[in-house]
Amino acid sequence: MAAIDLETYQNLSVVDLSAKTLTDSKISRKIKKITNAPKGMEGEGFPVYRAFAQVDLMDLDPFVHMDQMGEVNYAPYEPKGTPWHPHRGFETVTYMIDGVFVHQDSNGGGGVITNGDTQWMTAGNGILHIETPPESLVIKGGLFHGIQLWVNLESAKKMVPSRYQDLRAESVGLATNKNKDSLFRVIAGNLGDITGPGSTYSPITMVHATIRPGASSILEWNPRFNLLVYVLSGSGQAGPSKSAVAAHQLAVFETGDYFELYNADSKSNLDVLILGGKPIKEPVIAYGPFVMNNKAQIQQAFDDYHSGLLGSVPQ
Repeated sequence: MAAIDLETYQNLSVVDLSAKTLTDSKISRKIKKITNAPKGMEGEGFPVYRAFAQVDLMDLDPFVHMDQMGEVNYAPYEPKGTPWHPHRGFETVTYMIDGVFVHQDSNGGGGVITNGDTQWMTAGNGILHIETPPESLVIKGGLFHGIQLWVNLESAKKMVPSRYQDLRAESVGLATNKNKDSLFRVIAGNLGDITGPGSTYSPITMVHATIRPGASSILEWNPRFNLLVYVLSGSGQAGPSKSAVAAHQLAVFETGDYFELYNADSKSNLDVLILGGKPIKEPVIAYGPFVMNNKAQIQQAFDDYHSGLLGSVPQ
């Protein structure tokens, strides 16, 4: 994980709540559960942590699936990607923390994403895509670390035209806490007055936060949104009870107006991905590469894929 240069964000907006704003009517979100992400393999064989394993879809809504890709330091000729595959009914978000990934889809979208970049693909009515390491990474090896998140689409929008958003690291919204010892990268949605560049069909907020050793933050959160905090690296505490959380763990929060994060470690940063969204509250059938509302729609998606209606591999 790249180090933080404090001097680069001393003048950023502050999103940390002060004691003066925390009236008795404001509720701190308690921890509902903490789960451990099991290891797995994805695509052609790259290691992942299944961040949402053991969590009910009702607690995740509007999110469906998330993998932490790596963190792994590849030897030469070890890097792997995915083959061409279809999607329908949701959005895939690939956030590259360290390393390089190349995306290409059947609509002509795609490009290279590297440190801090995000590719946001709305599968909608159907698309084919592929994600691979560039030839230079395959030959030399190197660090690879990122996130792939699946965001559901409500039934009325599942068949919207597919699209691709290329979100560069420099476009991400940046904020800090009142002590200026934490950094918040807003990829989509809002944190305080800071807005991320991602355009989303489902109202969500996605933030990558780095909290320095000994630092803490109290952050306001949309009371209509759920709240998930996944620990990318380090260890810390969350919620009013200061529940312990560590790397590859997901904290699921209850309802409320704000939440608390603490890094009691004296040496290492606490890096977390903060997610929240307005629940869609519709039936979800997730099968393979498709996320729909019922089994008939899943079968139709497979039929359309085999009929070539979800696109074709560019020649």
